[in-house]
Amino acid sequence: MDIDILDLIDDEDDDNQEEMTAQKVLQIVERAWLNEKFSPEILPHQTDYVDCLLEQIKGMEDNLAKLSKTDPKVDLHKLEMERIKFVITSYLRTRLKKIEYFCVSVLEEESNRLEADAYLSPAELKFAKEFAQNADNHFDTILRHMPQLYNKLDMNKKVIKPNLNSFVFLKCYKHIDSVIIQNTLESQEEEIVLEDGSQHLMPYSSVAEFVKKGAVQLI
Repeated sequence: MDIDILDLIDDEDDDNQEEMTAQKVLQIVERAWLNEKFSPEILPHQTDYVDCLLEQIKGMEDNLAKLSKTDPKVDLHKLEMERIKFVITSYLRTRLKKIEYFCVSVLEEESNRLEADAYLSPAELKFAKEFAQNADNHFDTILRHMPQLYNKLDMNKKVIKPNLNSFVFLKCYKHIDSVIIQNTLESQEEEIVLEDGSQHLMPYSSVAEFVKKGAVQLI
């Protein structure tokens, strides 16, 4: 039996247009989740789409409550809603883990971006700053009780940065004329063409900009 979770959305104007909009939002969030999951760095946030999807889920739950409990579709719709909730939860949790692990470097890079180009949502930025401050306070407390020889912390050693040269699997959604792959062992560059629909394994740094533009999908 095919399940269309979008059937549960309460449409007020154009039913087909609303369904297309809901489908697009779900697709964007699912792609953002996979990209975030497999990307070594934190990517630009998709909070607006996540919030939109959460509002739609609330409407779905309200509509489900109106259905008869004996309706065989109810359990299937609930399973699909749980799947969507899992995607959202996993997406947000993955971002928080990256913020915690790369906190200093994330904040440094974020401070150099314009507000319109921010990678972190306002809530994530607040969390990152509070996490960094709490970590500093924790280390300061510990270091005060250490012998003088060891009670100083090199700030550079606190900065953990993602490995942008790690390899990722990807699928192309658009034809890309030029992708530069760095050969760090031989200090050489190789230029390749990525065809629409093709799949590849290559360093993330070579395709990072295309991931953020939506031209390729990490898988």
